[in-house]
Amino acid sequence: MKRLIEKGLMFGNLIEISSPQLVERYNRALKHLIGKQTALKDFHIDISGYSPEIGDELGDDLYLNPNGCNRQFILLTTSQKSAPLLNMKFSTARGILQQFIEANESQLFALTARDAVAGELQNSVYEIANPAKLLEIRQITVDADTIGGHVADASKLAKLIDRFRQEPDGWRDDLLMAEMIELAKKTGDVTRVPINLPAMTFQQPSFWTSHFGGLYVLRDVKFPGVISTMPRQSLGKMPISPMMDLSQRNAIAEWLERNGLVEPIVQARGMDAAGVLRQKMDFVLVDAAESLNLEIGDARRTDLRKIAYRLGDALPDEFLGLAQLLRWVEGAGDWPRITSEHKAYFYTLRASAGVERDLVNMLLSELAPMDVRQMFIVHKELFYAQYATWSDRKRQYVADFLEREYKVDAQGAREALFGPEPSMDNRHRPEPKPARDLGAVVGPWGAVKRGADLGGTDLGERT
Repeated sequence: MKRLIEKGLMFGNLIEISSPQLVERYNRALKHLIGKQTALKDFHIDISGYSPEIGDELGDDLYLNPNGCNRQFILLTTSQKSAPLLNMKFSTARGILQQFIEANESQLFALTARDAVAGELQNSVYEIANPAKLLEIRQITVDADTIGGHVADASKLAKLIDRFRQEPDGWRDDLLMAEMIELAKKTGDVTRVPINLPAMTFQQPSFWTSHFGGLYVLRDVKFPGVISTMPRQSLGKMPISPMMDLSQRNAIAEWLERNGLVEPIVQARGMDAAGVLRQKMDFVLVDAAESLNLEIGDARRTDLRKIAYRLGDALPDEFLGLAQLLRWVEGAGDWPRITSEHKAYFYTLRASAGVERDLVNMLLSELAPMDVRQMFIVHKELFYAQYATWSDRKRQYVADFLEREYKVDAQGAREALFGPEPSMDNRHRPEPKPARDLGAVVGPWGAVKRGADLGGTDLGERT
């Protein structure tokens, strides 16, 4: 992983903690949460306050996330809102923390100027003994305070002030006044500068979790479902149906289509479909060269084309399907028929605009694993796990490509591949028209005419 770190592709945008004051505050928070402290004088933290260096020191990457289901956090600065979340167990966790920081930024700025803020992403589940337990998680509550309890003390002081004002003889109550003075020494004048950090609750109807090999739970759609990366039989009884695993390509394709969760990249607004298809084909060739131990040279497109010539009729089906679609896009071929049984099928899709967009793109990266750029952008946990299994030459190629083609304009690359944020463009896009009538099958991706041989779900123009 050293190559990724050096190129800023791993552990990027972490917050450096090096001042003795911040280290001391972090240790106080760590002692408060888990009863341990660090001997390190400088380290880096993510949005939740987790430090990979401290995780290595303690021999526990989950030192702030016991059981992986109620993540604790330490805030030393509001700048953490832009940091990534490492060792993610739930896809919603970073977004929740970011919203919490942004919604309370002025309060947190004032509080972290004097102390560390610590808290927890609380849900109703304290352990996950079986997959069905995950479906009991429906909302997450963020509860936080400084280590010195400034928020709790401010709330208590505000109540005492109200009591002082309401009681006719309050000014004669020496004990009441003494208690107010002591609290005010810690909180300051809460009548002029209120301290308020309310607990915030977030709904979590849909999410990805790394538990049990990886599960996608989508409940906030027309037809709810669960998709597992492990064989579905291994998970036992679940309270949601359908329950699918990645081997059920036809069922997943049909379910995605019924819920309107995907669209073909060839119809996507503003996308350079031909350029994206060519890059996907390059990734497939690199993967083929890796599996056959072929030299890829500098992995320029000319080098990869030579590999394609060498493979000939042994080219992967993913490559052939994408090449067929590319010929149609460029007006040099017929309208292809690519069903969900075809290995290229999920490479031709992206998530539709909507609240589930990022989650669906994560799922597509599992179904189209040779597209390493998409995997890196939308599913870093899977990318890092795959990266560890590659040869050094493939690691070099992928790291160089991401540094050259993605890192220089990460936001632009995301929008070019996946579209703008869902709220910005959620309008219907017409299906592309076929170059000629292919009989029963019309269009490249979608439904087929009644009575046609499905052969799996076929993405084409609706009839």
